[in-house]
Amino acid sequence: MFEQLKDIITNYVEVEPEAIKPESRFMEDLGFTSFDFMSMLGELEDELDVEIDQQEAAGIRTVQEAVDYLSKLEQQ
Repeated sequence: MFEQLKDIITNYVEVEPEAIKPESRFMEDLGFTSFDFMSMLGELEDELDVEIDQQEAAGIRTVQEAVDYLSKLEQQ
């Protein structure tokens, strides 16, 4: 899941995949805007065939938090 998310992140921001760490914060470290983040969530919904709760997603700050949340959704 982490590697898959890294690939998708690089579609939205100018960052080298090697620079993306589990503790990387979307806004502060990776340079995401709110629009980038929401667009990425839409792509993740399509790609993983899950439904992301917007309120829960608003609390996601780091790549690891996103991995944990998406993994939980996939198991449902």
